[in-house]
Amino acid sequence: MTSQPKLVLGSGSPRRRELLGVLGVAISEVRPPDIDEDPHPRELPRAYCARIAREKAQAMSLTDDEIVLCADTTVALGRRIMGKPADAGEAAQFLHMLSGRRHKVITAVAVRRGDQVWFRDVVSTVRMKRLSDLEINAYLASGDWQGKAGGYGIQGPAGAFIPWIEGSYPAIMGLPLAETAQLLAAAGYPMWRQA
Repeated sequence: MTSQPKLVLGSGSPRRRELLGVLGVAISEVRPPDIDEDPHPRELPRAYCARIAREKAQAMSLTDDEIVLCADTTVALGRRIMGKPADAGEAAQFLHMLSGRRHKVITAVAVRRGDQVWFRDVVSTVRMKRLSDLEINAYLASGDWQGKAGGYGIQGPAGAFIPWIEGSYPAIMGLPLAETAQLLAAAGYPMWRQA
């Protein structure tokens, strides 16, 4: 009888950790890989997001009993990739651009065991209401924009800016639950069993 594989989370995101907890998944270790996340010239958002998730998974050094889960979330306004803002000024620029418009949130998940990689991406559509300067400034002052693609997190105060979504709410947060459970089960992680 083989021992249960250990799950390594290749992401420093506290939201992904919380969402895996919702699935009842026990993370053995958090080990974010260090890769270059700059987009390639003319790279489209969905292709970029998929490439980053896969590259994160491939960059990990694993033992035989480890499975790694890596993910990437990208906000796309048309063909423009909106990653994590470098500072409050860039976050403000992103929020002004998204204000009153629909955009896509793409989350790609890659699960690797040995040489095999299982992959899915989920694209959701989000509408942000027209934002006043007061709302933008108050949100920036909260600091909630830091480390979030597109300069906002739907699960925080910016949820008040989002009247409508089409797609997966947990994917917009950073990890699509149904797809993640399927990928982990495919990789041999014992989903839905008593620990």
